[in-house]
Amino acid sequence: MSNKRFTLAWLGGKEWLVLLLWFGLSAIVGLKEFMVDNHNNYTIFKHVYLHTIHGQTLYGPYPEYFDVNNYGVLFSVLIAPFAILPDWLGSILWVLTNAAVLFLAIRQLPLNRIQQNLVIIFASHELMAASSYFQFNPIVAACIIFGYTMMRKEKDFWAACFIMFATLTKVYGIVGLAFFFFSRHKLKLIGSMVLWGAVWFAAPMVLSSPQFVVRMYVEWYNALVVKNVQNAQIDKGIVLQDISAMGFIKRTFRLPYMSNLVVIGPAMVLFAAQYIWLRYKDDVRYQLLILSSTLLFTVLYSSSSESPTYIIAFPAACIWFMLQPRSTAANIFFVYLLIGTSFSHSDLVTSWVKKNLVVPYAAKAMPSLMLWLLIVYQILTRRFLRWPQVGAQFSH
Repeated sequence: MSNKRFTLAWLGGKEWLVLLLWFGLSAIVGLKEFMVDNHNNYTIFKHVYLHTIHGQTLYGPYPEYFDVNNYGVLFSVLIAPFAILPDWLGSILWVLTNAAVLFLAIRQLPLNRIQQNLVIIFASHELMAASSYFQFNPIVAACIIFGYTMMRKEKDFWAACFIMFATLTKVYGIVGLAFFFFSRHKLKLIGSMVLWGAVWFAAPMVLSSPQFVVRMYVEWYNALVVKNVQNAQIDKGIVLQDISAMGFIKRTFRLPYMSNLVVIGPAMVLFAAQYIWLRYKDDVRYQLLILSSTLLFTVLYSSSSESPTYIIAFPAACIWFMLQPRSTAANIFFVYLLIGTSFSHSDLVTSWVKKNLVVPYAAKAMPSLMLWLLIVYQILTRRFLRWPQVGAQFSH
């Protein structure tokens, strides 16, 4: 056991390896995908800015790319500095910026340096997968984490900034309210959310007009309703969407018309039940379990979840592993999470497994679902009280 601890501590102590894996893999895969002209997502993102400044709808089909935009009009402000650059440069800087923001968020977690490094190392492959699609999800994950870390530091004004920014770009950010009870300044937090909501709502007006921005928020709502219906159409061969708990259950048990509420309803009850132990809200172990549960919940119970969306969920698995008392069972389960989640859509599994098992059954969701249920159990049974204090493990 001591040898395993030493190995993880040794691995987490390699600062050069942390930077190389996190930024190097993402930069390489981003450049590779751009060179083979596989950057449709970035093209969509760039045109959110272009369509905004020209007053064109953000949610219709355009000949420059396939698929449609599903982000809020605020996204036009974020993508603007990249969109005005040549595509090759803007796309790579976009990938690296996403990586940098999530990197900084992980650095804010109340873990020791080695634990932070291990989270980054283990999550680097999932980041690479998201980067290959030029995804915005790393920043979404970072906003959720910053929402927690800022509240923990009693910086509720900035917590509200991150939560509202993510909410008005991809809706997911609203889950940052899961940390509301950790705040010592709840009225300040509520006021700050109103303020930042107004700021972020109005920000795109710098690029366009108030009338256009209001109209786009209405169109965004309608577009999300349509997308949610499309995501559920697994009987029509749409298998790369809804990689969620609902998608996994529907496909595995052949229940294509099952209502998502059958799964989401009990899940929300279980999520709410985690707050019965709010007396421990100042215990970092409890806080980090709630954070992990929130990150997993965001992906597991969204019909919009795709494989690269798991950059939001997989850091939660890494954080959970850092909290666990060292044991063979924890090690084996984490390896299963690593393979079943992070590597399941990669070339590290055979094409037959990916084609016949992972994709058609939304199997990438299964390890995360198991972990989320385990975290709920660990919270409800107060198992975390028996664990070492955060920072005590993997230290030299």
